[in-house]
Amino acid sequence: MDLLTTNDKQGEHPASYYAASANALDRFAPLKGDQSCDVCVIGGGYTGLSTALHLAQNGFDVILLEAQRIGFGASGRNGGQVGSGQRLEQNDLEKMLGKPRAHQLWELAEESKATVRNLIGEHKIECGYKPGVLHTELAPKNVRHTAQYIEKLQNEYRYEQIEFFDRKQVCDALGTSAYWGGSMDWGAGHLHPLNFAIGLAKACVKAGVRIFEQSRVSDISHGDPAKVTTQNGAVKANFVALGANGYLGNLEPTVANRVMPINNFIVATEPLGEKQARALIRDNVAVADSKFVVNYFRLSDDNRLLFGGGESYGYKFPSDIASKARTPMLQIFPQLADTKIDFAWGGTLAITMNRMPDFRRLAPNIFSASGYSGHGVAMATLAGKLMSEAICGTATRFDIMADVPGRSFPGGAMMRSPLLALAMSWYSFRDRM
Repeated sequence: MDLLTTNDKQGEHPASYYAASANALDRFAPLKGDQSCDVCVIGGGYTGLSTALHLAQNGFDVILLEAQRIGFGASGRNGGQVGSGQRLEQNDLEKMLGKPRAHQLWELAEESKATVRNLIGEHKIECGYKPGVLHTELAPKNVRHTAQYIEKLQNEYRYEQIEFFDRKQVCDALGTSAYWGGSMDWGAGHLHPLNFAIGLAKACVKAGVRIFEQSRVSDISHGDPAKVTTQNGAVKANFVALGANGYLGNLEPTVANRVMPINNFIVATEPLGEKQARALIRDNVAVADSKFVVNYFRLSDDNRLLFGGGESYGYKFPSDIASKARTPMLQIFPQLADTKIDFAWGGTLAITMNRMPDFRRLAPNIFSASGYSGHGVAMATLAGKLMSEAICGTATRFDIMADVPGRSFPGGAMMRSPLLALAMSWYSFRDRM
């Protein structure tokens, strides 16, 4: 199944709230004919845009190829949360890698958030960044662990921007009694994801990056130089940086065997007004809960509730996306039963077996980063910075991420669809239990 075209129109962003409220960005022409450059970047999401921008700022001649539009994939459709840490908790990373390496990964994650904020400030990106992410627990048995983990971050990682919320504090902060406690992370934040991508693209253009949209890559020929082929052209490049994530397909089988595309869905309500909106989320923070198929939500600048959730058992979007995400929304906020849904959309992200991103050197001059497992706004932006460093000749920090052990999915790319259906059925059952 071709995820670039199965659920979406060619050359168009999905009909989302983000697309409807996006800042203006002129279309870029498709690649035609033969081109050459220092670095060819594949993918116009956060990974590719960040890679291209950092390389151009270091004097490299960069071409970026996007199969659809800038920010077309997960980078333009996600929940907009700029989260702390890695996708795995530090306890798990310490068991997997030892404390010194776990601390390195924490520091990189902290830098990922700082990189997002710095890029917004440096390039004056209008994407409505706001501080605060509240992580909430659906099961009372997990609240003690949350409190202990917060204490660990404060004491062992010197992270003092996080605090424990008991049940009353969560109920006071949110217009729901669904949760039993949580962590309030003021060092995290949230933003308009498509406008962040558009801002990065504008910064790339100013830095001299040549961007081509509707330029789907059909082949990457390894060599020195490498050759990247599209339907109507080709690029010879000394280096290639691959950032296609959930829309990779089988372009690079080594990566495809290790990342699995999954779908998720978001709805945007009608504008609620300031009073009703703040009755749902008092402090205008983003929220993510403890379900495996995470519920995540926040307010838009015009006081809509943006709510993401709902499991997907295949790659074709359901005919009624609104009901897919509306169901979990009403479980959390039943008071919205009569509220109109103005926008509903789906998108494809990518997960890995261990939920850590897949950083990989596919050849001496070909790098890849993907599989952010729902934690990609900050980490994908940092991934571009780290790929840039590696191409510039300093791969130490890229290798810290690449050295995290990962596994291929059983059966590789051919078995991803049945594995997805089986896994999502199991985790959906576990969430209900």
